[in-house]
Amino acid sequence: MKEFHVGVVGATGMVGQRFISLLENHPWFHLTAVAASPRSAGKTYKEAVGNRWAMTTPMPEVVKNMIVMDASHVEAMAKKVDFVFCAVDMKKDEIKALEEAYAKAECPVISNNSANRFTPDVPMIIPEINADHAEIIPAQRKRLGTKRGFVAVKSNCSLQSYVPALHPLMADFGVTKSLVCTYQAISGAGKTFETWPEMVDNVIPFIGGEEGKSENEPLKIWGKIEGDQIVSAKSPSLTAQCLRVACSDGHMAAVFVSFDKKPTIEQIKEKWASFSGEPQELNLPSAPKQFLHYFEEDNRPQTKLDRNLEKGMAVSIGRLREDTQYDYKFVCLSHNTLRGAAGGGVLLAELLAAKGYLD
Repeated sequence: MKEFHVGVVGATGMVGQRFISLLENHPWFHLTAVAASPRSAGKTYKEAVGNRWAMTTPMPEVVKNMIVMDASHVEAMAKKVDFVFCAVDMKKDEIKALEEAYAKAECPVISNNSANRFTPDVPMIIPEINADHAEIIPAQRKRLGTKRGFVAVKSNCSLQSYVPALHPLMADFGVTKSLVCTYQAISGAGKTFETWPEMVDNVIPFIGGEEGKSENEPLKIWGKIEGDQIVSAKSPSLTAQCLRVACSDGHMAAVFVSFDKKPTIEQIKEKWASFSGEPQELNLPSAPKQFLHYFEEDNRPQTKLDRNLEKGMAVSIGRLREDTQYDYKFVCLSHNTLRGAAGGGVLLAELLAAKGYLD
């Protein structure tokens, strides 16, 4: 695989920091530029972040003295890199305009933001599930008038645990409806316990916009390309409730599911154990060897014990059993800033690079 020069837009925030930590020693992607808001521009990255470095690993040496560029100076940034990861904290219409500006500057954008998730010709990809949605990129390029430039997005962190668990069961058994309750870590809000002391010993039963994303984004992921757009699936029926809990990292979901053809517990476990996707077939650098891990213990998965499974890129599942209202219920877990955010973005970029979309 050729090597790519990569930039991070929104580099000083928590997800931007995670992108930077994941790019350290990446075999294909080399960090060559960082950008953020005007208040950070012109400073070294170390100065701009100050005491807000939130990763457990040290700030990579390669980025400490890198001068932060103004994210709005699109042409200057685009000249330095082959593509960018985007994780900015702005209004949705501003993000959409910024990402399209980078794309029109012939700089592909791999976005962690929600602004373009429902743009009809922007693929929203979980690499193991709907890698084929990358085939919409030529239609998007035609709309934008670009040769290289495009925007691709990853889905919201809240659904990264339960959509992978439901997906392998759909074709053979027909998932008809699912109820999901998510228990989401504070890093999903870009916070730590030091910066959000109100969350210590606390649960907040509301996360703005999260339930709509959890109910609607899976349907686009399970949708189909029709002409020059991705058309969302009509089923299964999904309902979600999302709570913020006192965990640093890791989003857990309690899932209830019903089927057209009710499988046995053994059949469900077999589907999970045997499931893999293009990242595993292509042996992408960030791909987990085993995407879905099932725990037989009654008290697993646990956030603290299992969120970092396979470098935080695997999904953990447990407590599968029959339910009185639905056919089955189970619990699943994913690392929200790895699989759910920056790690999922890096894996998506690897997939697009392997398929030639970043050439």
